[in-house]
Amino acid sequence: MLRAGGAMASAALLLPLVSAGPSATADQRADDALQSDFAAAAAKYRVPQSVLLGVSYLQSRWDTHGGAASVTGGYGPMHLTDARTALAEAPHHSHGGEDARGDDARPAPVAAGAELGQVSELPARLRTLDHAAELSGYSAERLRDNPAANVSGGAALLADAQKKLGRPLSEDPADWYGAVARFSGADDIATATTYANDVFDVIRTGESRITDSGQRVALAADPAVVADPAQAARLGLRTADARKTQCPPTVACEWIPAPYEEFGENDYGNHDLADRPASQTVKYIVIHDTEGSWDTTIKLVQDPAYVSWQYTLRSSDGHIAQHVPLKDVAWHAGNWYVNAKSVGLEHEGFLVAPDAWYTEAMYRSSARLVRYLAKRYGIPLDRQHILGHDNVPGTTALTIRGMHTDPGPYWDWSHYFRLLGRPFTPTAGPGSDVVTIRPDYARNQPVYTGCAKPADACVPHGSGAVRLHTAPSEDAPLVKDIGLRPGGEDSTTGVNDTGARASTGQQYAVAGRAGDWTAIWYLGQQAWFHNPRTRPTAVGARGVLLTPKPGAPQIPVYGRAYPEAAAYPAGVPVQAISPLPYQLLAGQKYVVGDRTPGEYLYATTFDTAGHTVVRGQEPYYEIQFGHRVAFVKAADVTLVR
Repeated sequence: MLRAGGAMASAALLLPLVSAGPSATADQRADDALQSDFAAAAAKYRVPQSVLLGVSYLQSRWDTHGGAASVTGGYGPMHLTDARTALAEAPHHSHGGEDARGDDARPAPVAAGAELGQVSELPARLRTLDHAAELSGYSAERLRDNPAANVSGGAALLADAQKKLGRPLSEDPADWYGAVARFSGADDIATATTYANDVFDVIRTGESRITDSGQRVALAADPAVVADPAQAARLGLRTADARKTQCPPTVACEWIPAPYEEFGENDYGNHDLADRPASQTVKYIVIHDTEGSWDTTIKLVQDPAYVSWQYTLRSSDGHIAQHVPLKDVAWHAGNWYVNAKSVGLEHEGFLVAPDAWYTEAMYRSSARLVRYLAKRYGIPLDRQHILGHDNVPGTTALTIRGMHTDPGPYWDWSHYFRLLGRPFTPTAGPGSDVVTIRPDYARNQPVYTGCAKPADACVPHGSGAVRLHTAPSEDAPLVKDIGLRPGGEDSTTGVNDTGARASTGQQYAVAGRAGDWTAIWYLGQQAWFHNPRTRPTAVGARGVLLTPKPGAPQIPVYGRAYPEAAAYPAGVPVQAISPLPYQLLAGQKYVVGDRTPGEYLYATTFDTAGHTVVRGQEPYYEIQFGHRVAFVKAADVTLVR
């Protein structure tokens, strides 16, 4: 998420925060203990076991997260919320008051400075644990720390909801649709029914996995179960305003507009009116995390002096708010070229709080929204077009160090792309010239530092990223990123340091192999990562590569694809084509993501009559250059298939 002037530091309701682990006396449990806990709780409260398992899967995928709180203050497999206990000011990575637009054609936006104050009364969806304690007889502490108690508390909530709806404690899962909808905690009918529909989809299709604590849990498929959305009508929930939203019918969306407001003296915020896709081709979807709670984020996007993005997604139930029409340009990526050609999605979460997990409900809503947007604009579902904010390049050498690093190494790209229907599978043999990064998310736990204090190690956690070294050895230094460290210092293990990191789904040209190590071309150098045959962290792939044209010792690399000077009409200032401080050297190869003409949206006035799209004749190629994408001129390279 883009922040200006450190406004997020004073924002209220920043969750989570607490790295509370399980109680010190917790016993080692058999690997089927959690499955037994679900069976026992289902029997005790007369809730169908498939309903209990389905709800838990949508909340936590049956993980316990070591007793840590989720983004919205939820604990345990049932995500029982106790936000008041989890409430604290979350650590977050702030980069000061950078230009949210990533464009120096006019002054940077005014920093948002509103004090948001403390939330005096938490919504019901953020305090379900207290009610579970009343119903189950377990203490709040035990509900937070003990998986069996947590599952029992969740079953008690479901049974209580069923009774309040006047429905029987039936063995038929179909009779529990209304109770499941209420469990979501949603305050609008569309979100509650979307949540329940997802739970019943899990029941119909079945699921099985090994959880983060090594528990084997399975839900057998029951394709004959029929959902009954009419039951949710008795919940008495509001109808959200979805009249202006641009969302698929399979998600719950409401319209909370970002203001387009003039401040005087030719200044305005917090986005630009446009006419996309007629004016610019929309070709990127950018994934962010909010670095703040839902309530804080919604207040910020409604500040006319702040920045903007198209959608915000809530962690607890996957609810979506749209703020900027898709035809308009939001200020979210810190790179004006990318802003003009992208849609930005903010996900409630914190980069440096790995166990403040994203719920399955939010992952699923996000994936449906991305599929909808990709189909609408013809955007390929790959990592060159579905970007993390941390994959967006700096525009010039001076902006590289200020670029954001969310959603970070704990976002589960592998699971996300499975939900998108585009899992990362091998498309070539193990000796191929191209690899797709694909570590086992749960088992891949590189040490990161800086989650709480700069020198402290983050809690061990699954990650979709692999670390890159200068030689095939764990003892070798990490590769350098001269854009982040012009002095030539090595990259670090910092959770916000992207200088030596390759992420799941990204594709690179192979530069060498040595035993269990594979080298790729990365930021103009050879970079090695551990890739053992018994537990590979990458798979073979096919792809189009490029390399400098014969005779060129090196070629420049750019953070944006701007037109040549001759393309600019009178009255539109020529934008400098500024190379980044990297070099793509002779003999090196990089995977091509796209071919694009040079393009620049000139939009510096509140009155759109002065806006102009400049298109050049000189084409560029987008490449996976480092952790971030970059651009090279087509005239400088030769394609290699």
